[in-house]
Amino acid sequence: MARIIINQDGCKGCEMCVNACPRHIIALDKEKINAKGYHPAKLLDEEKCTGCCSCAMMCPDCMIVVER
Repeated sequence: MARIIINQDGCKGCEMCVNACPRHIIALDKEKINAKGYHPAKLLDEEKCTGCCSCAMMCPDCMIVVER
């Protein structure tokens, strides 16, 4: 089973990973604000993640790691 790890402290909430995810299982966490003042991305459903790496490839700051 694949999963992604998002560095929420470094995420600037650009939503590029949200738009890149073909399974639509990444969203901005509207209930959390990180140290930089942004709503970071979060994985909504780990079971549906296929490990395609689309989110990690699109992240301009390399804040996403995909584990398989």
